[in-house]
Amino acid sequence: MLKIVAISAVALSLAACTTTERRATGGALIGGGTGAVIGGIAGGGTGAAIGAGIGAGTGALIGAATSPGDCYAYDAYGRRVAVRC
Repeated sequence: MLKIVAISAVALSLAACTTTERRATGGALIGGGTGAVIGGIAGGGTGAAIGAGIGAGTGALIGAATSPGDCYAYDAYGRRVAVRC
């Protein structure tokens, strides 16, 4: 089971391209690891699995929500261009 989770985490982190996806993946990995540790301490193997799932989902949501948005400005000709936030 642990091998499947580890392989899935690596595959998801390699597939992340945009800033939002990278932050969501990082949040999921951190949340999943933290949830597994806390759940393992509190409830053994089942607690670790539940904690990892909840932690990964919550971490992904928080990571995606805190990513910087796209910023746009207008050039001298009135065209909308993407700029650094």
